[in-house]
Amino acid sequence: MSNNKEWHLANVWESVADAMPDEAAVTLGDRTISWREYDERAARLAKVLIDGGLKPGAKVAIYSYNSIEYLEAQYAAFKARLVPINVNYRYLEGELAHVFNNSDSEAIVFQASFAPRIAAIRDQLESAKLFVEIDDGSGEHLDGALRYEEAIADVEPMERIERSGDDIYMLYTGGTTGLPKGVMYDHRTFTTALIGKAMMLRELPFPETPDGLGPVIKGLAAAGFRPKSLPSCPLMHGTGMWVGVTIPHSLGGHIVLEDNRSFDPDGLLQLIQDSKAREIVIVGDVFAKPMIKALHAAKGRSEPYDLSNLMMINSSGVMFSAEAKQGLLEFADVTIFDSMGSTEGSMGTSISNRETIGGSQTGKFQLSPTTKIFTEDGREVEPGSGEVGLICNGGMVPIGYYKDEKKSAETFKTINGVRYSVPGDFATLEADGTITLLGRGSGCINSGGEKIFPEEVEEAIKSHDQIVDCLVVGVPDDRFGECVTAVFSTDGGGEIADADMKSHVRSKLADYKAPRHYVKVDRVPRADNGKADYKTAKSLALTQLGLD
Repeated sequence: MSNNKEWHLANVWESVADAMPDEAAVTLGDRTISWREYDERAARLAKVLIDGGLKPGAKVAIYSYNSIEYLEAQYAAFKARLVPINVNYRYLEGELAHVFNNSDSEAIVFQASFAPRIAAIRDQLESAKLFVEIDDGSGEHLDGALRYEEAIADVEPMERIERSGDDIYMLYTGGTTGLPKGVMYDHRTFTTALIGKAMMLRELPFPETPDGLGPVIKGLAAAGFRPKSLPSCPLMHGTGMWVGVTIPHSLGGHIVLEDNRSFDPDGLLQLIQDSKAREIVIVGDVFAKPMIKALHAAKGRSEPYDLSNLMMINSSGVMFSAEAKQGLLEFADVTIFDSMGSTEGSMGTSISNRETIGGSQTGKFQLSPTTKIFTEDGREVEPGSGEVGLICNGGMVPIGYYKDEKKSAETFKTINGVRYSVPGDFATLEADGTITLLGRGSGCINSGGEKIFPEEVEEAIKSHDQIVDCLVVGVPDDRFGECVTAVFSTDGGGEIADADMKSHVRSKLADYKAPRHYVKVDRVPRADNGKADYKTAKSLALTQLGLD
């Protein structure tokens, strides 16, 4: 049996299972499993993977919607010192084959409804030798695949083993790096950074080893503060998994899952009420604005949702406007944690509640202690100087991108003897030590020699009462090289004249940043995790403007 001395997620969760075996671990619909069941089922699946020939360090792709089996498969991989690979369930055959092959996945745990898609690319898979199929009621089946429940019933649970904090944890991301790439951390760095920050915010003592977690989480539960987390975004992305599962699980928490195939604000609000969730994870304005609309509608029909148990709303990775935060705080007396960062690392946090929201500004964050702003030539930006620099995150810095030394060297840099993650986000450093996020350099629009960051313009446009969502892109222009173009959607009310939009933006930003073109669409293109799909937005703009 492992003595849980190393900081490793498997060791952490085994300590939780030992400390509170009969408490709920995961719920989906009317099914709940305890920590004892969770630990045993994961150990059985770990044995299936080992019996299938996988050795420590081998990769296990998880291709599933939000499900209990998704979390069991991840836990099983950790137990056997394997590396779980998150797979975007929206990918088509070519993208799937890339992720499976690029990650060297030797096993694929998948929901049966995806069997036809795997069958279509099976002859292209270079490393996959074990397929484990989760029955999802679809009636689909992949020839030769093990059936999940039958497979774990036929083996004894894997014995606990010694593990190393140097074992690799990896999350695939496609948000900022072109083709999907695996961002690698070691378990020690990843686990202590995430859990350490969560415990610090709760003023809990951080133990020297995972063995010491038991008394801490028992005390948290006894005080009535055991986490009950509802990640409303996909587990296949870092926001849902890290904030919605990894942190609360490591504090002994209970995870409440929902069917996440499409976002239903009323369904989410009903689940928050019924489950008595204490914290939820959403994706900025993309989730918040429809939730606010649903809350007003429910209040209008005298059927308000009961959010009295909710204590925390988390969001990460996308813009979360001050107006949307204020709208949620009208209905829920909570603390809102808005984290700025990406799969490559967290950079800063904005914390809001009913007392502080009046002074909140969109895109303004308190820097993490290990984060600095440097100019592109390596000078540290002075607070209040107005100089624009790159956000450089220290502390929880990835090892690199899997099998991509070039991109790793470009993103993870040593400056003045300190290693930083530099994914390309620009910001200014204010006199009070906060930062104002401007946007990612790769999306910067050059119009007449002026650099314009799309995110800054998007937030100005989204502050209009009738705008639901917006992305800003550059399109070709004979005079200026590029001109700023807004691709936006409305709340379905009356039409908004371009002149009114321009006037609204110009009241908030310099004139040269105001879009020259406004392209209305039914739905602004975004991935399931809320990340902007600028490529599709630009294509829509070019088509509507007759420039394609």
